[in-house]
Amino acid sequence: MYLVSVNKLRKLLFLSLAGNVRADELVKGREEIEILLADFPTGFRLISDLSQLDTIDPDCVPEIGLVMELCDQKGVELIIRVIPDPSKDIGLNILSLFHYPRRPRTIVCDNLADALKIIPI
Repeated sequence: MYLVSVNKLRKLLFLSLAGNVRADELVKGREEIEILLADFPTGFRLISDLSQLDTIDPDCVPEIGLVMELCDQKGVELIIRVIPDPSKDIGLNILSLFHYPRRPRTIVCDNLADALKIIPI
């Protein structure tokens, strides 16, 4: 499952991957992100929560790259990744090198509570 939500007041885009994620789900998620970011302010923050991820289809890699590029084009300034189990890191650092030419600041947290503490109120 793929969940996308925004909080415009906090300039926050929240993405969550849970369970067994397939590429077709990410295509729909990217389409949602495009709509949500259309009038979103630059300098926004992104939380990617992988704490509930079980598996991800290898065919998802191109879609993840497209989402990264979209966020970069829209001016993401901070990326917070919630990855409690390092074995479930799906290569996001490597993908970031190719899809974030602006190199936004990136922080990895063990849990969502710690991630939310980083975002100012």
